[in-house]
Amino acid sequence: MRILVIEDEKKVADFIARGLRASSMVVDVAHEGFEGLSLALAVQYDLVLLDLMLPGLSGSDVLRKLRESGSQVAIIVLTARDETDEKVLNFELGADDYLTKPFAFEELLVRIKAVLRRPRSVLAQVLRLEDLELNRLTQRVTRAGKQIRLTGKEYGLLEYLMSQAGRTLTRTMIIDHVWDQSFEGLTNIVDVYVRHLRSKIDDPHPRKLIRTVRGMGYSIGSPDE
Repeated sequence: MRILVIEDEKKVADFIARGLRASSMVVDVAHEGFEGLSLALAVQYDLVLLDLMLPGLSGSDVLRKLRESGSQVAIIVLTARDETDEKVLNFELGADDYLTKPFAFEELLVRIKAVLRRPRSVLAQVLRLEDLELNRLTQRVTRAGKQIRLTGKEYGLLEYLMSQAGRTLTRTMIIDHVWDQSFEGLTNIVDVYVRHLRSKIDDPHPRKLIRTVRGMGYSIGSPDE
């Protein structure tokens, strides 16, 4: 799960980002409206947490421009203001939920899961491939009915592979989606995590699902046509 936090208060943004990362989510952070809009348009996020009082471009303008662009990404508005008229305006602009500051992180996490539970053409709650199943809300992974324990990054890698099943993903694509902006390591870290994932997903089973595409990257399930 990849989430974008657009919040100008750095302490608040850090608090949210730490909690989400501890919940095995990949998090990018923007502290300014234009930066947040640019990221939201360039990267495929599952959800955006959007503050309204932003420098450069207001949260409402970011929301409006995202919806005008055709983006269907889930958006939860965060604000210190609780006026009904403002809530109505932002819901009409396309917000999926609204959370007033200050809030407990546990409530934010529940809101995120509730929003992502709603039917959405771009996001399936449960990913399935043959006898492998991944539940995005509970983060539970099973194969042949048996639960598989994964680390946060292993889970993120598997989720990305399964969301793009049959498609060849380059190491750079995987780095961009599974590791956040602060990661500046070499792409061979992907090979390390794929080996870890294979040891848990494929090694105990005769049918192997994760494929190496020589000179390109990795795929899960049937190779590209």
